[in-house]
Amino acid sequence: MVSYQLAPEQQELRESVARFAREVVAPVIGGYYERGEFPSDIVARMGKLGLFGLPFPAEYGGMGGDYFALCLALEELARVDSSVAITLEAGVSLGAMPIYRFGSEEQRRRWLPELCTGERLAAFGLTEPGGGSDIPGGMRTTATLQDAQWVVDGSKAFITNAGTSITSLVTVLAITGRSERGGKEISSVIIPAGTPGFVPGPQYSKVGWCASDTRELSFAGCRVPAENLLGERGRGYAQFLQILDEGRVAIAALATGLAQGCVDECVAYAGQREAFGRRLAEHQAIAFTIADMEARVHAARLTWYDAAARLTAGQPIKKESAIAKLTASNAAMDNARAATQVFGGYGFMNSAPVGRFYRDAKVLEIGEGTSEVQRMLIARQLSFGTPPGG
Repeated sequence: MVSYQLAPEQQELRESVARFAREVVAPVIGGYYERGEFPSDIVARMGKLGLFGLPFPAEYGGMGGDYFALCLALEELARVDSSVAITLEAGVSLGAMPIYRFGSEEQRRRWLPELCTGERLAAFGLTEPGGGSDIPGGMRTTATLQDAQWVVDGSKAFITNAGTSITSLVTVLAITGRSERGGKEISSVIIPAGTPGFVPGPQYSKVGWCASDTRELSFAGCRVPAENLLGERGRGYAQFLQILDEGRVAIAALATGLAQGCVDECVAYAGQREAFGRRLAEHQAIAFTIADMEARVHAARLTWYDAAARLTAGQPIKKESAIAKLTASNAAMDNARAATQVFGGYGFMNSAPVGRFYRDAKVLEIGEGTSEVQRMLIARQLSFGTPPGG
């Protein structure tokens, strides 16, 4: 039987990150958001706190924790701001984790120590300008082996952490050949930042996550050594499926944090703001709205707790991670919309946290697998036609 009561060390971690979010992130993040500026100083302090090394062993510079610990940190950060939370999520789940899961011992020892301390960030190049959810069908980027080097050509879109001043590498999925039946052989290749032929584009102008780094990447005759292949040749697609299954749990935790942040802001505001001679909280319509918001958060948190517990126990999580991401991203979007309504005109101002929450929530229904993809994954795991109880 799985318990959802946090162990003392987990509760201590949660409180530590919550305090960091309130005292370090909250007072300044609005300015970074308005300027569209990457918060390098905050990221550096997150690194010193050990957040980037949470799920990795001490031998690689990590904290010796697990994925559940990472998700606890993500939820608490996202209660205050999603830009810093997604920087951590992408840096660990999409950036460093593929190196740890599939890398050789030499690759792990070369790249992980600086990634675990947050001195460097890594990115994961999957989505392309002409293909998102239809990977691998829409993939066009190629990597050709020539003279013991991979020559990479193509482009990637919407890639997080790929163009910061501390980015060290991007793991790129590329077509490395064809099977006997003509299907695409997809592999993962490590491309260090600064490699000739690898050009990060300018920052996107985004609706939300305005203080995170997101760019299009282009590769033109980009050459890296053959030993930069990550894992087995032709296993890139399988690797990416595993990484996304895990990443959905992390995104669910982040979305739960945003949904909880909406509740936090509304509880404080409704307890102070007056309308028609009474505090907003004394109007049943407002109180019930916030009660529904709290119920969504509780349900979302239970889904990611369940998926994360299964993940750390080594159990399959494909269905559970999809349920967690679908439930939590819906909660985030619904709560952000409700919170903006509770705040009225003030909720439409970028100076109000709920305004940022509203702008940040939508992408949670898109990134790392759309809501439609989550429903498809869940449906595939159901035994249609099986008699009840069978």
